[in-house]
Amino acid sequence: MKRASGVRKRIIFVFFGAILVFFLLEFRLVWLQLVRGTWYQQQALANRIRRITVEPERGIIYDRCGRELAISIKADAVYAIPAEVKKSGKARFIAQKLASILDLDEEEVYRRITLDQQSVWIKFKLQPEQSQKLRELRLPGIGIIPKPQRFYPKKDLAAHVLGIAGDYNQGLEGVELFYDKELSGIPGRLLIECDAAGREIPEATHKYIPPEQGLSVVLTIDQTIQHITERELEKVVQQWHPKSATIIVMDPNTGEILALANRPAFDPNNYKDYPDSVRRNIAVCNSYEPGSTFKVVTLAAALEEGVVKENEHFYDPGYIKVADRVMHCWNQKGHGDQTLAEVVQNSCNPGFITLGLRLGVDRFYKYLRAFGFGRPLGIDLPGEASGIIMPEEKVTQVDLACMSIGQANAVTPIQLISAIAVVANGGKLMKPYLVKELRNREGKVVKRFKPQVIRQVISAETARKVSQLLEGVVSYGTGRNAYIEGYAVAGKTGTAQKALPGGGYSATEHVASFVGFGPTDDPRLAVLVIVDSPQGYPYYGGTVAAPVFREVMRDALRYLGVPMRYQPGEEESEKDFVVVPSVVNLPVDEAKKILSEAGLQAVCTGEGNLVKSQVPLDGAQVEKGSEVLLDLGGLEIKSDGEVVVPELKGKSLREVAELLGMLNLFLVPEGAPYPTGVAVEQNPSAGERVKQGTKIRVKFQAPLPLEGAP
Repeated sequence: MKRASGVRKRIIFVFFGAILVFFLLEFRLVWLQLVRGTWYQQQALANRIRRITVEPERGIIYDRCGRELAISIKADAVYAIPAEVKKSGKARFIAQKLASILDLDEEEVYRRITLDQQSVWIKFKLQPEQSQKLRELRLPGIGIIPKPQRFYPKKDLAAHVLGIAGDYNQGLEGVELFYDKELSGIPGRLLIECDAAGREIPEATHKYIPPEQGLSVVLTIDQTIQHITERELEKVVQQWHPKSATIIVMDPNTGEILALANRPAFDPNNYKDYPDSVRRNIAVCNSYEPGSTFKVVTLAAALEEGVVKENEHFYDPGYIKVADRVMHCWNQKGHGDQTLAEVVQNSCNPGFITLGLRLGVDRFYKYLRAFGFGRPLGIDLPGEASGIIMPEEKVTQVDLACMSIGQANAVTPIQLISAIAVVANGGKLMKPYLVKELRNREGKVVKRFKPQVIRQVISAETARKVSQLLEGVVSYGTGRNAYIEGYAVAGKTGTAQKALPGGGYSATEHVASFVGFGPTDDPRLAVLVIVDSPQGYPYYGGTVAAPVFREVMRDALRYLGVPMRYQPGEEESEKDFVVVPSVVNLPVDEAKKILSEAGLQAVCTGEGNLVKSQVPLDGAQVEKGSEVLLDLGGLEIKSDGEVVVPELKGKSLREVAELLGMLNLFLVPEGAPYPTGVAVEQNPSAGERVKQGTKIRVKFQAPLPLEGAP
């Protein structure tokens, strides 16, 4: 009986234990299927899904008039999924084929396609024939996808402003870097479902999440003024062969940079072909001793503090003694008795040293800082330097004398032009800036940047007095080469000996410069020209830099439609101005003919039968008879290559030239008195197959005026 009772208890225990286990299993099943089911499904899907990031198109960079300076284009890029490559067992074969087609190192390709990563990029910007060959091979684990790449249609125009974007669509320099977050956009994704072996599952999940394009940037730069600036820089390089040269054009009333250019320059489309030093933005990142252009600051401070009167006289024997040191004037014979105006016109060192000593260290440094020297001004470009000023507590009387004439302290070009803008705009230090607006894909403005006044440095009355004195420099003094018929302009020359790394100054290398603004009565532009180490003699700022200032200021004022302030002489009034036509991608003889008919002279450099580039670019307004520099190059013609002639009617001469140039076809433009307007006839006609190198005759005609137009 006891035994039967024990058996019964064990059966009951086992029964309830089984029920408990059953309920636990049911609970676990419910937990896994209902409560955690969605999470496990997501994890399983995540294990099967390969994610490939699809980069968005960067926003467009426009000039202030809406002309494109940087755009994104679609170019094929090849990627690899290492798991699929290794699973195929053909990694070495795949590496060999990729290296052969893409012109890459085979070992490096093999290393990349066998990495322990989900996916790797192999090469960007594939040629069409490379993409075609890879698609035909259908290599396992290798895919091709359109990838946005940065393209700069104006090549080296404003290169130091625009900067560069890298292979992964990231900003690396210039505006591209400073506004990288706004330009970059939001990445998209390509989702591909694979099996446990990493192979793509046919008819499975293939999802494409499109990227969101970045914001577009509208610069303060004006493309035409930038053209003018870079045209003059090219002339400087050819005539003086300097180590470097810089020109900045600013609206002194707002702080907007209308043009900024350096030489040497680079093409951002092929930035890897240039050393890092060439890509350095000298105008913002470099400091230099300005020499006599800095005397504008000394003069303004002295007038504002009342330590000098406008009718005061100075005597210059050719030197001045400061403490135990004798400091000479550049004219060692001396200027004799001078008024303040003559001190400024003659750039007399003893006169300006006298003003600096009267100010004293405390007041001199007050204005040194007020004008923005010694710290970044906050321009929207990366790497802005602060300049170098001596610690105030260590300054001696000799140091103060040196600083009064632009030695001992180092400034940046952007600081110096901002300082001259203070005089031009009535005494306000404006924050320099390069971006006017940010726009979305629909073109709507999402952010607008407005002029910012940093501080009032001098009074409007002092600024007016300084302007009048600087106008005398151009009319009667060392800056006569900056004189512009019809406009009153103000400015200051500078010829500074270059400081040596170990101390002291070079006896053979100088920095020639000129800074000024105009028209004096209502300043529209401020221009700074710096030429580092011009070769030959004379090397003075009044000889080297002042004529460059004149050309940039004159053409820019005319482009802006600023009326002349007085009627120039008869000889000047008879001068005629013409618009430079486009001759890029044209045969040399045709280019010369077009320029000659437009009243311009062609000057050729390089070798070849085709115009690769021109300076000034088309659209610039220049004096009739001016020279247009043509850079020549050859045209590669494939003996067996044939192309289809495109439809050209309705296109401009520039568009036709670029299109035919890409197809390796010669353009022979026709038209009376010279080709202009749009294409109306072509021979051979559209659709015909011709050999590369064939001449295509295109007749251009100006479009008829609209009815009712004046």
